[in-house]
Amino acid sequence: MSNQQLNTRFGVIGTGRITRRLVADLQSTENVEVTAIASRTLERARWYADQYGIASAVEGYEALLQREDVDAVYISLPPSMHSEWAIAAAEQGLHVLCEKPLALSADQAIAIDTVCKERDVRWLDATGWLHHPRTDSFRDWISDGRLGDIGHVSAAVSFYQPFQSDDHRLDASLGGGCVLDLGWYACGLVRFACNGLPLEVSADVVIREGVPQRLTAMFWMAGGVTATISCGYDTATRKWFEVAGSTASLICDDFTRPWAERPTRCWIHEASGQVEGHTFQGSQERVMIARLVGEQSLAKWQKIALDTHLILDAINASVASNGSRVPVRQVIQ
Repeated sequence: MSNQQLNTRFGVIGTGRITRRLVADLQSTENVEVTAIASRTLERARWYADQYGIASAVEGYEALLQREDVDAVYISLPPSMHSEWAIAAAEQGLHVLCEKPLALSADQAIAIDTVCKERDVRWLDATGWLHHPRTDSFRDWISDGRLGDIGHVSAAVSFYQPFQSDDHRLDASLGGGCVLDLGWYACGLVRFACNGLPLEVSADVVIREGVPQRLTAMFWMAGGVTATISCGYDTATRKWFEVAGSTASLICDDFTRPWAERPTRCWIHEASGQVEGHTFQGSQERVMIARLVGEQSLAKWQKIALDTHLILDAINASVASNGSRVPVRQVIQ
């Protein structure tokens, strides 16, 4: 990322609960600083700025985009607002790190990508696990035959009622519900593990309080590979996957975010019953941020994000048709 000043200066748009975690990661990433934070009210912006040592508190998101001390934005708003403000930032020539899901639909996500390309700005969705050093090992084991021929992928992501008052995840108009929230991780894992899109999907949800609070889906891939996912707000914390091959399976029990104060880990289970454990070091969020502000191509991560939206669109279409098996759009136009 070409800047005359030494550091890439981030402005933060939004003051939700998740903001706190990423602000700390931004502040601890080399050659990055957080110069301003915006909220709908100046009082709330000032509280966050004081808490996290941010120089400027800003009332209103548009005002932050106009600042001369901001080169990039981190968007931490409800999903229904992601595309509007990602596009607005890109049109101002600002690089974009946007919370997941990137948008509400594939078409919205494609619009973000299009404007960023037109304005020659960089973007990433804040899906940290894709940037952890162990994910490179996942990719190598899956692609180099270590597991044999891949037959089935399964993933489960859940939290038991992780809500606070006025949580956007319980508001359908803000993009709430587990499909876009937790389904983002599980569908992204399927896309990553299979290195491509499913051909078809069948899905069903349990609706409570006006939003999907449990999702179950099955995918059919090329070559006879299948996948299943389970997501929800009504079971204990799960963040695991299994990639099952003809000779071994790759299993991880914390892929979305490593367990606190435990080794970052995964296992390869051989058909013989032998288990091979692996541990890793590194901060996935700081690697993600460094990639955004660096010079390397972001195309492979952007493609996974756009494809994940295509899968989620198909899930929503299947749910709307009472679980019918529906095709997944294969081409981004």
